[in-house]
Amino acid sequence: MTLSSSISFFIVIFIFGITPGPGVFALLARALTSGAYACLYLAIGMIVSDILYLVAVCLGLAALASNWIYLFNIISMLGAVYLFYLGWKMWNGPLNIELMSNNDTHKSDINNFIQGFFISLSNPKVMLFYIAFLPTFMDLSNLIAEDIVLVSFLTFIGLFLGLMLIAVFAERARLLLKTEYSIKILNKTAGSIMYLAALYLALSAL
Repeated sequence: MTLSSSISFFIVIFIFGITPGPGVFALLARALTSGAYACLYLAIGMIVSDILYLVAVCLGLAALASNWIYLFNIISMLGAVYLFYLGWKMWNGPLNIELMSNNDTHKSDINNFIQGFFISLSNPKVMLFYIAFLPTFMDLSNLIAEDIVLVSFLTFIGLFLGLMLIAVFAERARLLLKTEYSIKILNKTAGSIMYLAALYLALSAL
């Protein structure tokens, strides 16, 4: 990749990172209820899953995956069910701001990472996105290992910046809400966002 194509790729990835989808919905909902730090390993898990899809496209596995479309649909439906469950938990979350802040402290960073990983993995349309725009920046028929490492690195940085930017802005909005009534509205809003993410995944599997 040339310098100009690398910069263009990074910009596209950053925009992709902040584009509404199940991962962004899940991150936004988590940040609203638990703050930006709670989103750190959630975001990393989603990014690692995205990079796996990216590498799969680079290695030419997309054609193989197209023969397993029904499996991808099942994965999407299972992901939708899981997101719906998370939405239900947020909808019925605590009404005390301190309890909200501590709500995820008992969960390990590994659990947050795994949750983010499977949220992104359950959205195989990510692979379709990479299939559509990767050829714009590189010749997939003539890739070398350095190219794959470079695009993986740029993808990690671009997505991380985009996702954590969303998390920080959501946390700022959350800190303005102090009353029990406002926290109740916050819980319902975060739960509704997660329900939308579940609906998005379910519809993508149809």
